[in-house]
Amino acid sequence: MNETKILVNTIVDALQDKKGKKIITMNLSKLEGPVCQYFIICQGNTPVQVSALSDSVWDLVYDRLHEKPMGAAGMREAQWIAMDYGTVMLHIFIPAAREYYNLENLWADADVTEIPDIL
Repeated sequence: MNETKILVNTIVDALQDKKGKKIITMNLSKLEGPVCQYFIICQGNTPVQVSALSDSVWDLVYDRLHEKPMGAAGMREAQWIAMDYGTVMLHIFIPAAREYYNLENLWADADVTEIPDIL
């Protein structure tokens, strides 16, 4: 398994650990001029959960892979947190922001994988 896929799986594990909902991975590598190889999109019910999801990803990726994001934005408001791992861009939303920005539609040509929610 390549490094990017290991990173994707680690991020998904961290999101599921904190009960992230409606997780999808979008493989952008076959598109022309993508900003990264994968988008991961997830949502939390509240800003507190969105922040907890972000913290979980930060910690697990660092613990397993010794990587930190190249950048992160939205941490203070926690309505939409974006974390840039170079080959993987993670977006964690509250439901209203996810619906408003509709990133899934912007990258509709990507290969999308829906990750089942953990109950």
